Amino acid sequence: MTAGDTTRVERIAAQAALAVPGVAELQPTLRQALAGAASRAWETIGSPALPREAGIHVEHTAGGGAWHVEVRCVLTDHRRAADIARDVRDHVRSAVSSHVTHVTRHGIPEPVTIVVTVTRITHTRHRTAPSRAVRSR
Repeated sequence: MTAGDTTRVERIAAQAALAVPGVAELQPTLRQALAGAASRAWETIGSPALPREAGIHVEHTAGGGAWHVEVRCVLTDHRRAADIARDVRDHVRSAVSSHVTHVTRHGIPEPVTIVVTVTRITHTRHRTAPSRAVRSR
């Protein structure tokens, strides 16, 4: 396994998590946020901002061949948080498991553990139709 494999799994996990209805964004860890803040000066000269997968942390144990994926996400308030988190876990597990099965030499699936942490729920205002003034004559 290479660092590129881990990066690829992070991207796959991020895409899967962001595809779930109710996920507003991925939340970077404190370490990632501080690194992003330190690199703001670089952004002004063309360096990209934090990548979309900044809210994903992936570890691979070489001896046991297991994958551990942590997803930190911000949710909308349109659905129950538990339902969204469960959907995120299922989508990420499916996407990552499918990928790591293809990259193993013998096609033997490696165990994949997914942990979803909800860091915040955004309270969006529900739009209502503008009221029409009724004039009586």
